[in-house]
Amino acid sequence: MEYRKIKDEDDDDHDVTSDLENLKGKSHTVTSSNIAMIGPGTNEITNWKRKGVVTCALTILTSSQSILIVWSKRAGKYEYSVTTANFLVETLKCALSLLALTRIWRKEGVTKDNRLNTTYDEVKVFPVPAALYLFKNLLQYYIFAYVDAPGYQILKNLNIISTGVLYRIILKKKLSEIQWAGFILLCCGCTTAQLNSNSDRVLQTSLPGWIMAIVMALLSGFAGVYTEAIIKKRPSRNINVQNFWLYVFGMAFNAVAIVIQDFDAVANKGFFHGYSFITVLMILNHALSGIAVSMVMKYADNIVKVYSTSVAMLLTAVVSVFLFNFHLSLAFFLGSTVVSVSVYLHSAGKLR
Repeated sequence: MEYRKIKDEDDDDHDVTSDLENLKGKSHTVTSSNIAMIGPGTNEITNWKRKGVVTCALTILTSSQSILIVWSKRAGKYEYSVTTANFLVETLKCALSLLALTRIWRKEGVTKDNRLNTTYDEVKVFPVPAALYLFKNLLQYYIFAYVDAPGYQILKNLNIISTGVLYRIILKKKLSEIQWAGFILLCCGCTTAQLNSNSDRVLQTSLPGWIMAIVMALLSGFAGVYTEAIIKKRPSRNINVQNFWLYVFGMAFNAVAIVIQDFDAVANKGFFHGYSFITVLMILNHALSGIAVSMVMKYADNIVKVYSTSVAMLLTAVVSVFLFNFHLSLAFFLGSTVVSVSVYLHSAGKLR
């Protein structure tokens, strides 16, 4: 095994000195954390495996999200309360964040950055994104009265445009020319995928569906930008703590939604009335999707999200052909391809 001589630039590092007789008897000072090995490292192989697992998980969760929502219907209607389902999603995400924190506390102990104790000034900002996500998540159930699962996967990419524009307005973040070109392509791709040659209507999705998709994109974009601003305001704070408080307010707002919208149904029929195995899978899917995105940010990179989004659109369409008799038209295929290219351009065109 060969060792490269590494100069330690940090005076506080602990050096490990080894006498290597086969290297002219010279003493080489090396830092234990910076030993360079020739050949493919075990860590690199592990990272590739981890990235592959995360990519597959995110693709499957993303593609099955809309399918499970549509599949959970019975005779075209939701027999369960969508507000209770949304409440359980927030509860499960809150529990998963708490579980992650518990593991951190065992390894690192409780510090000022990972403890749950907080102040009013820190938590007063979380109700805004929690409320935005509430309306966005409820709308995603009702939009399927106007759009099918593959169409939803296409239109969901409109939040890239809203996020980009809000980044520019709120966070004063500049967008490259490639990203603006990607936005134009995204609009063209979404429109192309919705072209309908078998009906008097030009587009498969009606006007209410487009309006709901645009509103969802605006809500998702603003909530995402606002949440990022909160996180960057205190970057040393553990992300699981911030997620925990966000989900706590999400639970509270969804509880209010249950009382306002479905109180009589829940009181008379029960909290879990109308639930099926598909409903449970859908709730798990929504909760784990958020965790998968966090894992992508931690273990992979943004290009993984791009490939996952692109593959998920096609995978949703293929599965919908067998489950819902979806007609996979040339317009949809070309539109989804253009959307995939636009998503890639948005990622590749980020200003550095």
